[in-house]
Amino acid sequence: MLDTLDAAAVRRWCASGLAALKRHQGEIDQLNVYPVPDGDTGTNLVLTLTSAQQALAMDLDTLPHSGPTAHGHALRLMAQGALLGARGNSGVILSQILRGLADQVAGVPAVRGRELAAALRCGTTAAYTAVSRPVEGTLLTVIAAAAAAAEGADSDDLPAVAGVAARAAAEALARTPEQLPALARAGVVDAGGRGLCVLLDALVEVLTGESAAGPAPAPRPARPAATVARETGSGEYAYEVQFLLDAHAEAVDGLRRALDALGDSLVVVGDGREPEGTWNVHVHVNDVGAAVEAGVAAGRPYRISVTRLADQQESPPGPVVAGRAAVVVATGGGIADLFAAEGATVVPGNPSTGELLDAVRGTGAARVVVLPNDANTEAVASAAAREAHRYGIKVSVVPTRSPVQALAALAVRDGDRRFEDDVIAMAEAAGACRYAEVCHASREALTVAGPCRPGDVLALVEGEVHLIGTDLTDTCAAVVDRMLGGGGEMVTLLAGVDAPAGLTDAVRAHVARRWPFVEVHAYPGGQPFYPLLVGIE
Repeated sequence: MLDTLDAAAVRRWCASGLAALKRHQGEIDQLNVYPVPDGDTGTNLVLTLTSAQQALAMDLDTLPHSGPTAHGHALRLMAQGALLGARGNSGVILSQILRGLADQVAGVPAVRGRELAAALRCGTTAAYTAVSRPVEGTLLTVIAAAAAAAEGADSDDLPAVAGVAARAAAEALARTPEQLPALARAGVVDAGGRGLCVLLDALVEVLTGESAAGPAPAPRPARPAATVARETGSGEYAYEVQFLLDAHAEAVDGLRRALDALGDSLVVVGDGREPEGTWNVHVHVNDVGAAVEAGVAAGRPYRISVTRLADQQESPPGPVVAGRAAVVVATGGGIADLFAAEGATVVPGNPSTGELLDAVRGTGAARVVVLPNDANTEAVASAAAREAHRYGIKVSVVPTRSPVQALAALAVRDGDRRFEDDVIAMAEAAGACRYAEVCHASREALTVAGPCRPGDVLALVEGEVHLIGTDLTDTCAAVVDRMLGGGGEMVTLLAGVDAPAGLTDAVRAHVARRWPFVEVHAYPGGQPFYPLLVGIE
């Protein structure tokens, strides 16, 4: 039984938590409301914490001569490692929770029950602060419940407070389906919250030497799982505005309120320095000037970047910046070859923050555009962009959700344009490329297109199930017809690694018959899970 959380205990917690996450990895991956094989929260959390443990292993005995305590130093290493290895939204949020814990206890001589409660509250604040519009029924709700219970215990008994926090987290996890309709329809609890419960139980085990009673397994679906939209900002805002800001924390609170009233997709993350620090600000708006003015009112904004997501807005003329590069995330050998042929640096699918950062730095360029090609990777790319600033590299993330959008973006790249204008053109081209994915259902589900069974062919347009079929070729042809019905001059087809021979030839022949004036390009993509990816321009 430990009375305080020392550096050795932090290291044991990281190792124990990682081992526990690996044991529950498959279970957490299955807590997915989407009926296609992309529910990988458990895998992402394992990879995130693996990076945290590697950071600790690389610095076993060192401690700065001044600054944090030994346990604070260990937690900071853990948090930094998690940030650089963060994969997916849950991994990014977990890294912010760990950063909050580290910030709170860095200068505290001994971490007992009340100090743990304060650290959990700080971690909760950091997590909520990193998300523009928090949604209850998620990992955020679970960490908030743990912090509130720890504070309510009002005790210096560290194991007792940790136990109270873990139990409250498990109870909050069980309530997540009541707070998030998508979870209720699917009959599952929140995957990220489940992973956090596993980590808190591991902490209790380290402190007490006894196995904690883990949260109940996820309930079996009472009916087929439902689909939900993938995470994204709304389409009503035309510009992405990003800038760094030197400001006091009090002023940033007002900035958040001002920007929240102007748009969405708001993320404001600080470096933890008080009272004045550096903040990375990101928001989608229609009024770019008002967003920048809000930054001026709060402090000193700089490295201002504007990316056009919809309507065109004239940018002031400026010099062309030399030394540019593009980093693209690709899953599939054929897709990687296509991007490499366009002069891009290719990173394998589902990268960590550190891997993306290494790729950005490896280009040797001062201006880099990153094409993530996935909603979860977009959050990781944004984290890598923030880290790249420390090395004097300006990174703009074009929010591509499919490789076909990235191909469209790279096709309009022009090194003679100002970097900011080039990023705007790439974002515009990507946004104008509609995309679809065809795959086989991994389980029974209730989709907006009707019920599906394992093995059915699903055609997803812009992330939403539009067609359910039994024949792969017929469904692929049908989804192309549906998309071309809304207009289009060029079709791009990327065949997956499991695509049957002749699939793209059959779709190409179908388009030639039905849409004789439409140009078709087909390539071997080699992507897993999806026999065909479709782009319409």
